[in-house]
Amino acid sequence: MTTTIIDLGVGNLGNVARAVEHVGGAAEVTSDPGVIGASRRLILPGVGAFSPPREALRGVIETALRAALAEGAWLLGICVGFQLLFESSEEFGTTDGLSLLPGRIVRLPDGVPLPHIGWNRLHDLAEHPLLAGLPSEPWVYFVHSFAPDGADEVTLARTTHGRSFTSVAGRGRVLGCQFHPERSGPTGLQILANFLALGRGEA
Repeated sequence: MTTTIIDLGVGNLGNVARAVEHVGGAAEVTSDPGVIGASRRLILPGVGAFSPPREALRGVIETALRAALAEGAWLLGICVGFQLLFESSEEFGTTDGLSLLPGRIVRLPDGVPLPHIGWNRLHDLAEHPLLAGLPSEPWVYFVHSFAPDGADEVTLARTTHGRSFTSVAGRGRVLGCQFHPERSGPTGLQILANFLALGRGEA
């Protein structure tokens, strides 16, 4: 099964594709609504501010994404792609998200370096197939200034930078991580491998 990486014009899509291929998957980067709608395993990546990829997603791409989910597709959001899964973001004014997961995206507290760039730990990991095989507090790589709030019911792992925030979340076939698994060494590759296994029904 090919993993469809949705091209919203932001993010290092090549790195995500290479990471998927490294763990044994096939990857296709596309903004074609027909391909997205027919896919059964999708990754929604992104970097930078919330609004540009949100606007790029509106219309036929969003319709295709929702159609794929309705037909049983699995979805993994990464970084800003993860943030898009929630109800809204306060970055540069309130912007609506996809509302696939409950919660809103808010700025991390003053008093710590922002953006939050570099390695940090996951903690309070839930028992979930996406996190199978990970150590108790693995290191992963972040680049962000905003993070989910009010997402406790879908939280699968947390990270602390100024405050404790949801860094992995999921409900049903909709999953995501605030960090970059494609830049997070063996831990990130394990998460991607777990996601591919979920999409194959093997986990």
